[in-house]
Amino acid sequence: MENYDDLLKEFEQQERELQFTEFTSVTALKIGLSLIEKARKGNKIITIDITRNGHQLFHYSFDGTSPDNDQWVIRKSRVANRFNKSSLHVGTLLLKAGKTIEEKYLVSSMEYAPHGGSFPIFVRSVGVVGTITVSGLPQKEDHDMVVAAIKEYLQV
Repeated sequence: MENYDDLLKEFEQQERELQFTEFTSVTALKIGLSLIEKARKGNKIITIDITRNGHQLFHYSFDGTSPDNDQWVIRKSRVANRFNKSSLHVGTLLLKAGKTIEEKYLVSSMEYAPHGGSFPIFVRSVGVVGTITVSGLPQKEDHDMVVAAIKEYLQV
């Protein structure tokens, strides 16, 4: 069994540290291209989506992905936007509580996927303005790929 408390502390630290001073279309492009490069080097087949305030700024799907990946992106992004936490953070909170998203928050798992891969875009002095989401790998790998790209961009 995983140590949920240690994971939750890690996610909270990431969300505190990985914050932008601004988030523009150019920011989205740079992070999106970085994710493409990381996936190519690692031979990963993923879908990448970066959305700010409901406006899709970047989207790319590798050959071998499917429309299912797009649906996972949408469902994971809804979690990050609703709770202002990474989708893996919310999923871990639910695992620790022993509850489903339906039981705890009365929202449908058909619309909300508390699985790793979507990270909120935090802008300092503003709050969450969107999400960076990856779909196609095991959930922790999706999450770690997004976190690594943000860290690289922010030089953290």
